[in-house]
Amino acid sequence: MCLLALGFLLGILQPSSGQFPRACASSESLLRKECCPLWARDGSPCGELSGRGSCQEILLSRAPLGPQFPFTGVDDREDWPAVFYNRTCQCNSNFMGFNCGECRFGFSGPNCANRRMLMRRSIFQLSNREKNKFLAYLNLAKHTPSQDYVIASGTYAQMNNGSTPMFRNINVYDLFVWMHYYVSHDTLLGGSGIWRDIDFAHEAPGFLPWHRLFLLLWEHEIQKITGDENFTIPYWDWRDAEGCDVCTDELMGGRHPTNPQLLSPASFFSSWQVICSLSEEYNSRQALCNATNEGPILRNPGNHDKARTPRLPSSAEVEFCLTLTQYESGSMDKLANFSFRNTLEGFANPQTGIANMSQSSLHNALHIYMNGSMSQVQGSANDPIFILHHAFVDSIFEQWLRRHRPLREVYPAANAPIGHNREYYMVPFIPLYRNGEFFTPSRELGYDYEYLADPVDSFQDFLMPYLEQARQIWQWLVGAAVVGGIITALITGLIVLGCRKKRRGSTAETQPLLMESEDDHNMSYQSNL
Repeated sequence: MCLLALGFLLGILQPSSGQFPRACASSESLLRKECCPLWARDGSPCGELSGRGSCQEILLSRAPLGPQFPFTGVDDREDWPAVFYNRTCQCNSNFMGFNCGECRFGFSGPNCANRRMLMRRSIFQLSNREKNKFLAYLNLAKHTPSQDYVIASGTYAQMNNGSTPMFRNINVYDLFVWMHYYVSHDTLLGGSGIWRDIDFAHEAPGFLPWHRLFLLLWEHEIQKITGDENFTIPYWDWRDAEGCDVCTDELMGGRHPTNPQLLSPASFFSSWQVICSLSEEYNSRQALCNATNEGPILRNPGNHDKARTPRLPSSAEVEFCLTLTQYESGSMDKLANFSFRNTLEGFANPQTGIANMSQSSLHNALHIYMNGSMSQVQGSANDPIFILHHAFVDSIFEQWLRRHRPLREVYPAANAPIGHNREYYMVPFIPLYRNGEFFTPSRELGYDYEYLADPVDSFQDFLMPYLEQARQIWQWLVGAAVVGGIITALITGLIVLGCRKKRRGSTAETQPLLMESEDDHNMSYQSNL
């Protein structure tokens, strides 16, 4: 069934979104340092003629950074995306995208005016048809070339400061694997120099907002290449699990019968090739991952370092994490104590909130437990379990936001590690998004989690599209009601007037005869309506 669905879906090719826009990967764009592609429907940059957006200078955050990265001007990701572009599309209203051609999360319709709310569900709550569709969509993404985006296969310096572009095509699934690699790779200092204490999406405040956006974009791409606008990422609730419940051939792939590090040949994930998993090799060559295939997905759940991660996380540990009132604290990195972010990420004890670098708990515990491709940060997104795992981590983040209702100002504005201040643009996304924009409840971004949804809210969500449409045409509805009322009153008046005339004109000869028997009287009560 999966293969039949995949065969149908492979015939559908739609634009994709993610990182370096193909339209901005030329030497002309790089030398001009401008990424403002035309919107095809009106032929203007950023859809300006249609009021969607305009090409503007990028306003970079100048808030001070933490001391973890002691360099300046050695990494292309510093002041993202200023090394490559200093002018990009700034979209208006509910428009989004590198050319403002798409709708902002939570909106749909030709003018992006319709609110919508999607529901993410447990993978174990999906029907067999829904599971097969999800697996087919994953495989489709792995075999569909990205139409709109390419990846950088060299640094800006290796591109001769833009005069010799170095970009490569990539499929939709691997595009996101590469982005997860790019945001977390070590800094190449030249020669044999490497700086490892840097990560623009982990080990600091941006961890949760970055992955929230990452999943939203991934979900958005699947919706586009399949035409399924209602598709949502399922999640795996791993609390109190005794093993990898999703590691079956019906879901994410079982264990190989003879090689425990490989996936079962009965799963089509066993034929997938990973990319960006050889971090030490890239470092030694002072090169970026160029998305060359590097072998099959590796996974050996449960055969990991038990001293580091004794077991999978418990419900009690998640609940303790949710009681922590501070989103971030102290140095705002792996050493932060009593930090909700650091505890959920897995660098602090989930029973005390004290940083403990010798242990990997909560989010980190799942990566370590999988003991394979998932266990290395840069290449972890190669394993599709990554998506299920991070969707559940995002749901815990959502619980914390609903419980504590923080203002956006709670997210640190300054002195966080590089890439993590509130107004810093998140690497490596184009269009541009700031960290603080995704420190917000999921419902404002157009999605919810089934196990968190309030029944009253769910009913409101059901009504929301209709109420939104009614709001847009309320003047017409009121006018129609007034006209309808007038017409009804006129018709009623004419009927009443006609009845009165009829009664006045009636005579004894035209009246019904009186029945002389009781039986005949009873028979006369029959409706002629």
